[in-house]
Amino acid sequence: MPFTLASPATSELLIRKSRFLGCVEPMNDRASAQQRVAELWQQHPDAAHICWALLAGGQSAAVDDGEPSGTAGRPMLEVLRHQDLEQVLATVVRYYGGIRLGAGGLVRAYTDSVAQALLTAEKIRLQPMSTLVFQVPYALEGTVRRQIALATAQLQAVEHGSQVRFTLILPADQCDAFRLALTSLCHGQIGWSNTG
Repeated sequence: MPFTLASPATSELLIRKSRFLGCVEPMNDRASAQQRVAELWQQHPDAAHICWALLAGGQSAAVDDGEPSGTAGRPMLEVLRHQDLEQVLATVVRYYGGIRLGAGGLVRAYTDSVAQALLTAEKIRLQPMSTLVFQVPYALEGTVRRQIALATAQLQAVEHGSQVRFTLILPADQCDAFRLALTSLCHGQIGWSNTG
């Protein structure tokens, strides 16, 4: 089962006068990662490169940002994969020191920056989540809302039509128990649409 990070962790390496500022942090999607990289450019306007790698399901990325192809983003991504991480962004801000490192030197520098940051990062097991969609009569809306709060499920949407339609997310291993409890509380007056 993959891991994510509890909070950001950083590293700083000085290699042949170039300064590499590494950071690993939890990140859910590519749009958020791109926003974070834009923030880093605002914080480090004089940096030569800000390379990054993201593992977030189907939204993964490896960006060399002007470094020779395959010398930064891809090696950073491989470090994340090797650590069995998911929903994690790795960034490395490079201040160029005037001495070329060569392809092998760049790969080592970017890999080491991410690996050093991960040494201090707190990993947490990533819990698989499932989506439940169902509808109940209006009279049972309060009962359902109380059950959702007790289960610490995340309510995604509530639609009021001929019945009240709920969409929620909860840990996959709690789905069966939640469905049984809710079906019992609603005396079978519940329509399950799907689970995912």
